[in-house]
Amino acid sequence: MAPVSVAAGARLHFGFENLSLEHERLYGALGVALDEPAVELAAEPANAVRVTDDGRGGADAPSDGTLADVRRYAETACELLGVPGAAIAVRSAIPRHVGLGSGTQLALATMAGVARTHDEAAVVRDHAPNLGRGGRSGIGVAAFEAGGFVLDAGHPTSRFTTRRPPVGEWTVPAVAARHPIPDDWRFLLVLPDAEPGRNGDDEDESIRAAVERADPDVADRIAGIVARRVLPAIADGRADAFGEAVAAVGRLNGTWYADEQGGIYRPPVGGIVASLSDAPAIAGAGQSSWGPAVYGVTDAEHAAAALEAGEDALAAAGVDGDVRIVAGRNRGARVERRRGDESTAN
Repeated sequence: MAPVSVAAGARLHFGFENLSLEHERLYGALGVALDEPAVELAAEPANAVRVTDDGRGGADAPSDGTLADVRRYAETACELLGVPGAAIAVRSAIPRHVGLGSGTQLALATMAGVARTHDEAAVVRDHAPNLGRGGRSGIGVAAFEAGGFVLDAGHPTSRFTTRRPPVGEWTVPAVAARHPIPDDWRFLLVLPDAEPGRNGDDEDESIRAAVERADPDVADRIAGIVARRVLPAIADGRADAFGEAVAAVGRLNGTWYADEQGGIYRPPVGGIVASLSDAPAIAGAGQSSWGPAVYGVTDAEHAAAALEAGEDALAAAGVDGDVRIVAGRNRGARVERRRGDESTAN
């Protein structure tokens, strides 16, 4: 049987609409799907789970941690689907724990690959909770499904409070708004060489602490920015207005996390964001999720200047790192089975 290939791009997480227990809906994330970096893997039926690095190397080659994650997700997928196993070769991966949504894309890509290689139906949204994904933000799942700009609906505050209910008692947040990302928009990614962002139990504890003391007035201000600035800007295709608006959302989110991450932005992100905010080629800059990934909003015409600004920002901060310009992604993950020179995709 021909192998199944899966490819899914990263995402930017601009922040949440609300962390206060005084409001009816908790979380409610907004972000965009990106073309790259991306996770790419191939899967074939097997009697057990086997995971390998396909040896292509390069900047986005999978790490040992990534391969271990794929094994864990594949074992869970096989158990959920009632299949014996899969041989999975990982071609490329999104850097782990830098704020680009690597965990969700890796988990869903693995689930989709295992399911398709056994000709099993698998709705990734339904399986995401069992893979430990979608408990707060629904952006990663929505990006995998259809790409674009996404605002999710969050969770009922009365059910989630400061602790997530057990799996089986919640679903991935619904998509409240989705818009295509204009073709000429570009996103600057600056990935400084820094400690990984919060994840796992550390992330859960930090979010819990932020929720317990979140100022509800901040949520009201964010809601106004989303309704009156972010959504109109993406609908009208105005990159400058969009960048400024999502940067404002990020700064307000940072007031909730300041005690957990050492400021509005985690070090060394603050200096990089400040440098990018002064660059004429960049409309707005901020931290994606827990960082250390930094984004800047620009367009194709100003992409080269934005790239230079990113390199200068790293130099000014005195840190090494990776800088790239990427496009938005207006389609979901590619899942296809190759038969000779032909392929079938969904």
